Amino acid sequence: MVKLAPIFLMASLMGGCGMFGKTTDTVSGWFGSGKAKGPQPATLPEIRESASISRVWSSTTSEAGRYVFTPVVDGEAVFVAGESGKVARLNLQNGTEVWRLDAGKSLSAGVGAGAGLVLVGSRKGELIALDAATGARRWEVILSSEVTGAPVVEGGKIIVRTGDGRIVGLNPDDGSRQWLYVRQLPALSLQGTEGLAAGDGSVYAGFSGGKLTAISASNGVQFWESSVSIPRGATELERVTDVVGKPVLDGKRVCAVTYQGRVACFDRNKGTLIWARETSSSVGLGMDDQYVYVTDARDAVTAYDKESGRAAWRQDKLANRRLTAPLPLGKYVVTADFEGYVHVLSREDGSFVTRSRADGGEARARPVDIGPGFAVQTAKGVVTAFKLN
Repeated sequence: MVKLAPIFLMASLMGGCGMFGKTTDTVSGWFGSGKAKGPQPATLPEIRESASISRVWSSTTSEAGRYVFTPVVDGEAVFVAGESGKVARLNLQNGTEVWRLDAGKSLSAGVGAGAGLVLVGSRKGELIALDAATGARRWEVILSSEVTGAPVVEGGKIIVRTGDGRIVGLNPDDGSRQWLYVRQLPALSLQGTEGLAAGDGSVYAGFSGGKLTAISASNGVQFWESSVSIPRGATELERVTDVVGKPVLDGKRVCAVTYQGRVACFDRNKGTLIWARETSSSVGLGMDDQYVYVTDARDAVTAYDKESGRAAWRQDKLANRRLTAPLPLGKYVVTADFEGYVHVLSREDGSFVTRSRADGGEARARPVDIGPGFAVQTAKGVVTAFKLN
């Protein structure tokens, strides 16, 4: 489920689940992606390169289908997966395959890693834990519905999110349930890359209606809940304002962005609002030690001062190119687009630094920091590692 251009529009009914259209329908028409006619993507601007970019390695897993899959780095390994069930461990330095297997399931989410495990989830709610070193299957459990977003490991628990509004904490040893957090979903919501952010024993999750929640990783108790944005408008579609992507955090704050709403930062401990600015995003945000970066619904990237929320710069020359969420990377900010182009911007003013292209067409997932460099996984399942010089 994801930002496929896949963010899917769902209508869930109390006492059951009814779909707004077919399960394979996307909101391409709403977001200007897919086959629906809409604004034409901007022509790639000419740039004066101030840095060079090179490919380091490339590897192929299975295609993403209608989902978004993001590689995860754990030590010297990169773990990748795709919809058909292929999961692989790659060498971080050169991309060589350490192991590859077929999970035997149609996957919807991944990859998570930690506690010596590699974690992937299926559209039927199966969570599969593999041994990180060998790929051997350690255990498998069935959850309440489709697994959405990559699982995280925090506070000695595996934390998993499902499409029916539940977050569950599992024992890493056998997958047994330790706690359950349940939230009622509204009649109409976006179902996108419903990521979880975790740190210092807390898990942060965004929900429909613009809500951001902090819960305990150890027992699932809610610490606080705050509003990133508040639904507005006369119709249900106008009132859709869901948190999209994965919240970002540092030692002081946690920040999130909504569709048709705001980007906002909150105190991590208390949930009190630090600042908020009007915007709309369908993919998410990134953060470093100076700025919060948002890719908005028009595919402009804006840098907000993370202390004050003041907009420092905005790069709008990639309009309608269906950009990914931005990855801050030292002096640079990296995003990728629907043709697989990778755009490197200056952190200081948003100007273009350099550009390259990943194999495999459309990039949906945010590029991943593999230190040094970054990796991009495209919809066709090609993972390409790049190095900035």
